[in-house]
Amino acid sequence: MNVPSAVTAKPQDSLNLSTKLAYGVGELSSEVPNSIMVFFLLFFFTNVAGLNPGLAGTVLLIGKAWDGINDPLVGWLSDRTRSRLGRRYPWMLWGAVPMGVCFALLWIVPPTQDQGLLMLYYGAIAVIFYAAYTAVNLPHKILSAELTQTYHERTSLAGFKATFSISSSIFGLLLARLIFSLVPVGSQRYMLLGTIAGGIACLAAYVCIWGTYRRFHAIQSVRDQVQRPPTLPLGQQFRVALQNRPFCLVVGIYLCSWMGVQVTAAILPYFVVNWMGLPDSHFTQMALAVQGTALAMMLVWSALGQRLGKKAIYCMGIPLTLLAQAGLFLVQPGQVGWMYGLAVMAGVGLATAYLVPWSMLPDVVDLDELQTGQRREGIFYSLVVQVQKIGIAIALFLVGKTLDWSGFISSTAGEPTPIQPEQTLWAIRWLIGPIPSLVLIVGLVQAALYPLNRWVHDDIVLKLQERRLEWPPEKC
Repeated sequence: MNVPSAVTAKPQDSLNLSTKLAYGVGELSSEVPNSIMVFFLLFFFTNVAGLNPGLAGTVLLIGKAWDGINDPLVGWLSDRTRSRLGRRYPWMLWGAVPMGVCFALLWIVPPTQDQGLLMLYYGAIAVIFYAAYTAVNLPHKILSAELTQTYHERTSLAGFKATFSISSSIFGLLLARLIFSLVPVGSQRYMLLGTIAGGIACLAAYVCIWGTYRRFHAIQSVRDQVQRPPTLPLGQQFRVALQNRPFCLVVGIYLCSWMGVQVTAAILPYFVVNWMGLPDSHFTQMALAVQGTALAMMLVWSALGQRLGKKAIYCMGIPLTLLAQAGLFLVQPGQVGWMYGLAVMAGVGLATAYLVPWSMLPDVVDLDELQTGQRREGIFYSLVVQVQKIGIAIALFLVGKTLDWSGFISSTAGEPTPIQPEQTLWAIRWLIGPIPSLVLIVGLVQAALYPLNRWVHDDIVLKLQERRLEWPPEKC
């Protein structure tokens, strides 16, 4: 793939709209597959492919755990990558096609009902898919630190990232709804969904590379003059990163945000179908209500964040999601209006979970550069994503195991929806409300302790600029 050869952007120029749009498009490469997997994959395994929920949870655990192992390796290697395209883009270029192909294969039902063979097939595809997924999406996340310089640029780009992230998630759900309406029954509709979504994810990665390269090159031409390449062994770099207190708090905020949200997302189809007794079309509408509201609130929270600070808006938004989850635990079959109203309330708070952690992380990278003289975005971002993925893997594994322990009755495509035991219905309600709420509360406590506000970060940036004027130019 060709990239622009003439670099005209200047590092002191403000972050322009075209760069922000191109970076946002890159979110399709992660969020279209991710939203479809979060909302449909466990349900697909248990209710279409006929996989036991305990084994289905194990497949998700294996895939996500391997994905978490990939992250520090790809982050470390990308920090050390040297090419005319920079450190991140080669990984995105080579990983995009395998990611798209493997995502399509993940939604095929093999011609067997043997539980061991089904688990082996889906486990193997998940391992390959997540390796390619990491190669594309971890470097894309790291770019947010390499395309920006100031506190407000980070908030602005994080706002675009969050807007495209939610929009991509909504697009994935709308795509699923369209395909399901055209192919109303059978496993073929999932195979078609996987193929189209995989192609979109692949194309989005290439669009992002093309649209952000000029800005990336301009910024790095200045940073590379003064920064020292990371020379410490991988394990020691991790230890140094984990000694950075603001970074540990960001990790905790992000982990708790997404563990809470994605446990709710994974159990949502079971809640709609098995507890509320509604057709599965209501599940897609519920997900759209949550994500659509979050998208509508993104500009509001982004504007408030630039006035009040990142920590403040997180502590304002997440309590609304907590109230919504408490309401979902209490809502009864037949109270459909209340169910949708609570979905809207959850979406208002959810917007801050998309926006805040990723706008905090580049500030932490600047603090590390001030302390060490090194730009180690790969290490910091890979650790955040690794912890998140392992946490989500454990959470989804426990969701599957909890359903299995409660006596959940699996089914295959075309069969009538079975009546679930009473203990299974109680398990579904606890997983939709109290359990993820406890996780979100832990994240709120960590957000309250986060110390890097606008003024502290401005001081960090000023000291970095002074250093760049004092140090002699030195290319890595």
